[in-house]
Amino acid sequence: MIFAIKQYSRFKIMVQTIPARDISLYDLEEKFGLQLATDTNFFPEWTENLPTLTDAQKQAIARVKSNYLNLSKHRLMSEETVKMVVLSPLLDLAGFYQLPFEIETETSVEISAEDESFIVKGNIDVLVIQKRFWVLIIESKSSKFDVMTALPQALTYMLDCPNPAQPTFGLLINGREFVFVKLIQQEHPWYARSDALSIERDAELQQVLSVLKRVGELFVIRNS
Repeated sequence: MIFAIKQYSRFKIMVQTIPARDISLYDLEEKFGLQLATDTNFFPEWTENLPTLTDAQKQAIARVKSNYLNLSKHRLMSEETVKMVVLSPLLDLAGFYQLPFEIETETSVEISAEDESFIVKGNIDVLVIQKRFWVLIIESKSSKFDVMTALPQALTYMLDCPNPAQPTFGLLINGREFVFVKLIQQEHPWYARSDALSIERDAELQQVLSVLKRVGELFVIRNS
């Protein structure tokens, strides 16, 4: 944690700078007005109107599951291994490596409280972009961590989205589980998350790919 002094004309403000990996949900609520949406209709995108997968796509994600199960027998997966073995093939199957999408990694983010006394800095693991719009913000963790430990960090990055008029989507992943997140910035930023979906359950892993494809379709339709 870093402290600095900002000098203004007649007073000084103590500025607290914190890495995004150390942020808490409490901090985001207190400093940025983040609120949890309890309306079940707030986040239908992870359960409704999901694309049907082809047999080839189902076979491909079965291979992802098999690779994960084989490698996890030997040791816990590092964050980089999770990205390589689980995340990368799913992004490919979702079509995010093809136009109109682009992929960025380690994108720098900085958000500050309204009075600029509290600043959060970090780097997005993986960012999917369509034109200038942020489609999906992905935060990956090692399989030794609970997937929910990535939630405050991902929400921090989502709050910095350059197109806040549109909903922003996030994905938390630790290899074993997946959680989708939706953020809408109105008078206050509101968010909701999906249930944790397991790579070990075929129907849930297929749902992960369907949600990825659904999010991509929403942005293509909205921004075409």
